[in-house]
Amino acid sequence: MAATDAVRSDLVTPELRRQYRDEGYFVLERALTDEQLDLLRGGAQYSIDRLDAEMDRLGTDRIGINHRGKRYFSNMIYQHRPELQQFLFSDTAAQICRATLGEDAYLFWEQYVIKAGDPETAFAWHQDSGYVHEDHEPYVTVWIALDDVTLDNGPVYLLPYSRSGIKSYVKHITDPATNDRVCYFGSDPGVPMTAPAGSIVVFSSVVMHRSGPNLTDRHRRVYIAQYSKEIITAKDDAATPQGAVDRFLEGGKVVAEF
Repeated sequence: MAATDAVRSDLVTPELRRQYRDEGYFVLERALTDEQLDLLRGGAQYSIDRLDAEMDRLGTDRIGINHRGKRYFSNMIYQHRPELQQFLFSDTAAQICRATLGEDAYLFWEQYVIKAGDPETAFAWHQDSGYVHEDHEPYVTVWIALDDVTLDNGPVYLLPYSRSGIKSYVKHITDPATNDRVCYFGSDPGVPMTAPAGSIVVFSSVVMHRSGPNLTDRHRRVYIAQYSKEIITAKDDAATPQGAVDRFLEGGKVVAEF
């Protein structure tokens, strides 16, 4: 077994499975090995540099929901840094997928989410499914803290199913100032997911969530992997994938080649 796979075989307990079913999320505190954490941290600066270079090329300081020097959502980095597949298709990820999706899973999306110290780095209430479309089965988000996440540096806040009353896709509205897609305007602040580095927050793509601003002087780095039961295709075009198409699990067994 590789060092990056030296994890507990009972990572997701029956209690956590039930919590995912009933509330849409669970937390695995300090779940990553030191090797896994170092591996994922290794691509963080590259993800920033890649987006800055693209902004330079386009002569802008904003691309979509990315804002130079403030917040970065840099995706599909594993296609440029293939060593990241050691985690994406690891036993850690397999246990999470089996517990949330079942015996079959595809990698759907991957990205770094990095917030610089800036009061304008908050992110609005949304569902991850709100950045896709309504015609897909809910998928799972694996949100990994690469640094200690505190109330001061921009934690993710979740609205569990019992508090939102929602377990399905809802319509989102685009904020013209930030390009954020927004789906909730209520007063519930959500549950802050503060956790030490190496912890994993696992939640359904239909769980409403937001994140606060980073009010510190250091980056808050997060790595996100998302997995689906089947290939998610573009709206009204079944022939075009919406994201990645890497098959991960088949019949509960890891079939990804890397």
